[in-house]
Amino acid sequence: MFHLLQIVTVILAALALVPALAHALELPGKMRLAQDEYFAAQTIYYPGFTVAGIAEPLAIVATAGLLAHTPRGGLGFWLIALALIGLIGMQAVYWLFTHPVNKVWLQSESLGAAGSGFFSLGSPDAEGENDWRNLRDRWEYSHLMRACLSATSFMALVVAMS
Repeated sequence: MFHLLQIVTVILAALALVPALAHALELPGKMRLAQDEYFAAQTIYYPGFTVAGIAEPLAIVATAGLLAHTPRGGLGFWLIALALIGLIGMQAVYWLFTHPVNKVWLQSESLGAAGSGFFSLGSPDAEGENDWRNLRDRWEYSHLMRACLSATSFMALVVAMS
């Protein structure tokens, strides 16, 4: 059962990494876009990336479970603890920096009940921000930070399993 938990945890961490890494890899190209082009590109993310985000909280739960079943003090324990901190950090960055900007980006979109409910959660939106470039930078660099945290978590889990 422990080995199954290890496998599931690594798979969930990989699923959390994929969208974060995709956003990070898009950053250089998206930073060159003019305002209208940038806003057009932003509309492609909903709902796909939102649905893929379910892997993140599941990865936290699985990693916490794995940590609870790992003997304390060894290298594996500390690597799993690092992975858990990174995954929780991803969520903190999302809710503090990314989500408020998403709320601005999606103001004019027609969302379903689930989407409307999700995007009404959390911190206030960044609507008071007048410069679209500041919103863009906040959104793009928060995703870069999330990719770094996710990659660290994934690598820590893989090394812990070896």
